[in-house]
Amino acid sequence: MNTTILMSVMISFAISVVLGPVVIPFLRRLKVGQTVRDEGPESHLKKNGTPTMGGILILISVVVTSLFFVKDYPKIIPVLFLTLGFGLIGFVDDYIKVVLHRSMGLRAWQKFALQVVVTGIFTFYLRRYTDVSLAMKVPFFDGVYLDFGWFNIPILFFIVIATVNGTNFTDGVDGLASSVTVLVATFFSVVAIGMNSGIEPITCAVAGALLGFLLFNVHPASVFMGDTGSLALGGFVAASAYMMQMPLFIAIVGFIYMIEVISVIMQVSYFKMTGGKRIFKMAPIHHHFELCGWSETRVVAVFSIITALLCLVALMGL
Repeated sequence: MNTTILMSVMISFAISVVLGPVVIPFLRRLKVGQTVRDEGPESHLKKNGTPTMGGILILISVVVTSLFFVKDYPKIIPVLFLTLGFGLIGFVDDYIKVVLHRSMGLRAWQKFALQVVVTGIFTFYLRRYTDVSLAMKVPFFDGVYLDFGWFNIPILFFIVIATVNGTNFTDGVDGLASSVTVLVATFFSVVAIGMNSGIEPITCAVAGALLGFLLFNVHPASVFMGDTGSLALGGFVAASAYMMQMPLFIAIVGFIYMIEVISVIMQVSYFKMTGGKRIFKMAPIHHHFELCGWSETRVVAVFSIITALLCLVALMGL
């Protein structure tokens, strides 16, 4: 067990670190640069042209590492599927935007439809080929589960898609989504090991891949993960939680994801209701703090500290 944990982290980390100096110049030659919105924080304008689609590094690291362990740990298959499935949706979106130079990328309905399809396949696999129950462990109540029968399925769709899009919104500051998610991946790794859940190789692989990716993604970032990375990470978080019957814990360890997506919903709704007024200076909320004078490194530090503390709270709630 200890060897498996160490190997999955180290293999994934090594692949990410080795591929970085190869993939990043390749992306730069392809001119897959980020286009920064003019209405965003002024400090972000210098990011124009920074290679995006760096999530490829994370996906390759996790997929290759998982292949070493999938025979002995078949429960990583649905987690890998959801991670890779959402990563491919993000890849297509990024490709359309930065390679084909269509600013829209995938249309909202296309992206949503693809997310529903991927989530549907994940749900089918979970129900047909695993013994994982959709009943949800209630934090701080030992042995108490919520089971809504057939309503568990629409609840799953909501939680998965909400988590994925919350993670996507979190990716907007150098190293933010990576730093927050490496802590969440570490939390799931600790729980997976403690429960002997069978998914620990992939949770550790994601942690290792993100640690390697952070070497290139911390401020000032030399590469961004793009939707390729952020959607994949959202899929990983949701799938890991469901494999251990812990989707309700996402509200705790994934609080940053949740507050990011809520800030966007609040901003858009208030803007429409009031004819142009805003609650925040800019949404998602990390941009609000930037416009209040916070540096990117401070935003990342504070959001990461909050996540680390909430991961400890979640461990107490098991």
